Amino acid sequence: MYFHINQGTFILNYEILMAFSVATFFLALSPGPDNIFVLIQSISNGKKYGLAVVAGLMTGCLVHTTLLAFGVSAIIKNSTTLFTIIKFFGAAYLVYLAIMVYKGGDVISIAGEEKKKSKLSLFKQGFIMNVLNPKVTIFFLAFFPGFLFSDSLNNVIQFYTLGVLFILVSSFVFGAIAILAGQISSFLTNNMRTGFVLKWIQIIVFMGIAIYLVLG
Repeated sequence: MYFHINQGTFILNYEILMAFSVATFFLALSPGPDNIFVLIQSISNGKKYGLAVVAGLMTGCLVHTTLLAFGVSAIIKNSTTLFTIIKFFGAAYLVYLAIMVYKGGDVISIAGEEKKKSKLSLFKQGFIMNVLNPKVTIFFLAFFPGFLFSDSLNNVIQFYTLGVLFILVSSFVFGAIAILAGQISSFLTNNMRTGFVLKWIQIIVFMGIAIYLVLG
């Protein structure tokens, strides 16, 4: 695939971008502290409050994307060996996450109804939860480098492109959770096989990405 800008030709691999988007979709769909928090706030306070949390979380992702873009881009520019090490570290971390999910239970717990907060305070809470979570930084470092999609386009631009895609796809999934909170909550708690299915989807996605990083 070719994309032309100012008489220059940039070779873009749209298949990689599609694979990244699909992987992000399943990762966002897998039960975790962020989407469970969105679900709880939507059930307790209403969908607008859940969407405020989503906005905060996704704004935090911009911070992690910026740190990743400029930090890892410098590493790639100066040492392909270090970049290879990062890729294998990323694969190992994803395998570790898959093992942790495997060891965890199949039951999805949605507990507690919190005191109603303002939309702004929930936005701030979502933002702070994301920015101050070192696991998000590590995950971005493990996940994004294996999906660089062009040999000719600046790495900073590629990381920001992946960051925007990640935010768009995650916002779609988290937003759907917030809007459909009542139905989703009832389904998750009443269907005993849902936890089992989502657990194995998460394991397969983590392992699939790890294999892709090693072989790519």
